Amino acid sequence: MRLSRRLMLKGGLALAALAAMPRALLAAAWPASAFSETAATDAMTDLFGTDQTTASDQIRLKVPQIAENGAVVPVTITTTLADVESISIVVEKNPRPLAATFELPPGTLPDVASRIKMGQTSDVMAVVKTKSGLFSTSKEVKVTIGGCGG
Repeated sequence: MRLSRRLMLKGGLALAALAAMPRALLAAAWPASAFSETAATDAMTDLFGTDQTTASDQIRLKVPQIAENGAVVPVTITTTLADVESISIVVEKNPRPLAATFELPPGTLPDVASRIKMGQTSDVMAVVKTKSGLFSTSKEVKVTIGGCGG
């Protein structure tokens, strides 16, 4: 495959722009302390300022009842709540309970999907942050083969 001069120049300019970007700007949205916590309540407090949520039937959490392999557990979260700012996945009994958090720009469809690791049977909680507060729903997932721990 022959690369054109124009394609090479575009790629080089894109790499140069990325290299010139300050590291602090690239990592500004990374909530490192929340992902480092070993307790679910501490992770939520670091991320949201509180661990108190309101149960909501407007959040749809799709996870398997039984995960045959804890290393790859599919999770899909959708909601009909208005003004969604973020959607997070918390796995209570994981060594690091905060599995993922997604910041959603205004006007974005609140629908996320991911694959997470689970070390053992645990509740998986979807936490949706809106302008009016924190809402959640959870389901238990039974793990038959270890994921996080071995």
